[in-house]
Amino acid sequence: MPLRVYNTLHRAKEEFVPGQPGRVTMYVCGVTVYDHCHIGHARSQVIFDVIYRYLRYRGLQVTYVRNFTDVDDKIINRAHELGVPPQELAERFIGEFYTDMNALGIERPTHEPRATGHIPQIIEIIRQLEKNGYAYKKKSGVYFSVRKFADYGKLSRRDIDEMQSGARVDVDEDKKDPLDFALWKASKPGEPAWDSPWGAGRPGWHIECSAMSSHYLGQPFDIHGGGQDLVFPHHENEIAQSEAAVGRPFVRYWLHNGFLQINHEKMSKSLGNFFTIREVLAKIPPEVLRFVLLGVHYRHPLDYFDGALQEAREAVDRVYTAAETLRAQTFAPTEPDEAKLTPAQKEIWAVLQPVLPTFVEAMDDDFNTPRALGQLFELVTLINTLATKGKLKDEPGRAMLFTAAARAFDAMRGVLGFPIAEPADYRRRCAELVLAQHEMKAEDVERRIAERNQARAAKDFARADVIRNELAALGILLKDTPAGTTWYAK
Repeated sequence: MPLRVYNTLHRAKEEFVPGQPGRVTMYVCGVTVYDHCHIGHARSQVIFDVIYRYLRYRGLQVTYVRNFTDVDDKIINRAHELGVPPQELAERFIGEFYTDMNALGIERPTHEPRATGHIPQIIEIIRQLEKNGYAYKKKSGVYFSVRKFADYGKLSRRDIDEMQSGARVDVDEDKKDPLDFALWKASKPGEPAWDSPWGAGRPGWHIECSAMSSHYLGQPFDIHGGGQDLVFPHHENEIAQSEAAVGRPFVRYWLHNGFLQINHEKMSKSLGNFFTIREVLAKIPPEVLRFVLLGVHYRHPLDYFDGALQEAREAVDRVYTAAETLRAQTFAPTEPDEAKLTPAQKEIWAVLQPVLPTFVEAMDDDFNTPRALGQLFELVTLINTLATKGKLKDEPGRAMLFTAAARAFDAMRGVLGFPIAEPADYRRRCAELVLAQHEMKAEDVERRIAERNQARAAKDFARADVIRNELAALGILLKDTPAGTTWYAK
C-alpha cells in the first residue's frame, strides 16, 4: 500500500511521491522564542516527530528542518519588559524549548536554523523579489505586493478581493495596499538591526521561513508542515514570496495539524485555560501527554480535558507493563516456525502476525495514529496473554511468539516515540509526581510501610489495613511479595 497524505493545497489525500526517489525533504515551522511553549506547540511537535520517524521507518532518507524565529516583535517587546537584550531572551527560551522537547521524546531534526543566522539569504530573496517587480521600498521597510502575485490565496482558498487584514497582517499607512506584508522592517531605536541595501533593519516574519527552507532543501521541497493557524497568512505568504522570487513551485505537499481545545473551548490566556508544557508535565508524565496528542488524528481538533488524561495514564501504564514483561524474558531470539507451535500458540500467532502490517497500513493512511495506537494495544494484550497463560508457555513456540512480539513492539515504539523511557524510570517519575502533590517523598512512603510491617508482625492487622488504605487514598498502592512489600503510584 502506498503512503497517502492529505495535501492542504488540494484539499485531498494524495499518494506521496518525493521529488527524489528514496529521499524526503521536510520543513516544519518552529517556535518564536519569547516564552515557554504551550501544549498547542506540543501537539505540532509530537505529530511531525512521528511523521519524521515513520518516513525513516519506511526506509526513506529524510532531511528535516525546523527553524527558530529568534528576532520578532514579540521577542523585542518581551525583552524590553524584562530589561534584557532580545538575543539573550531568545537564547534562554531556545534552551527551555529543548528541555520540553527532550521530556516529550522529540528527536532533533537534521537542521535547526535560526532566522538571525540567515540574514544574507533573506536579503538575497528580497533583492530577487525587487528585481522581479514584486517588492517595493517605503520609509518603514520593504513590502511584498500581494496583488501582483496571481495565485495568492490558493492555499487558504481565500478570494483576494474579499480578504480583510487579520492576525499578523500589519495595517500600515506606508503600504500601497493593506494586504501587502513586510519583507524587511526599518530599524527603530533599541531594536536589533542588520545592514541591508534598504538601510538598517530586520526581516519580516514570513520571509524567514522561505529563506531557511530553500537554503537547506532547495525549491520545490517535499513537505511543509505546521498548525492550521499558520495556513493564513504565514504559509500563504511563504508561497507567494518564494514562487515570485524563483518562478517555480515552492512545496509539493502541505500538512497541517488541527487546533487544540481545552474542555471544548479554544485555549486562551483570557479564558484562564492556557497551559504551558512545563505546567502540564508538573502534574503528569510526558508519556501521558504524548499519548493524548497521538490519540486523535492529527488533522482533527483535539479536546484536552482531565478525563482524557486519566484514561491515557491507565493506557500508558499498560504499555509499560508490556515493556516490563518483554524485558523480563530470558529467551534467545527465535525465528518463527509455525510447524513447531502448539495449537494454542498457533491461535495467538494468527492474531499476532497481522498486527505490525496493520499498524503500517494505518500509518500509510495519512499517518493515522489513533488506529496505529489500536494495533499497539492489540500487541500489548497479546504480550500479556503470552506471559500469563500457562498453556502458551511450552517451548520453543513461546520463544518464537515472544521474539515476534518484541520485534513488533520495538518497531511501533520507534515510530510512535512511545514508550519514552525504561519502565523503572517511568514508575519512579510517576511516583515522584504523585508524592509531590502531597508534599511527600519516597522516604515517607517507606516509613509508613515499615510501620505497617511492624503492625503486621504484631498481628495488628487492623492498623496495617489503615496504613494501606491511607496510602491508597493518596494514590500509593502496596504489593506484598515473598521478597517484601513494594509500592507504586496509581
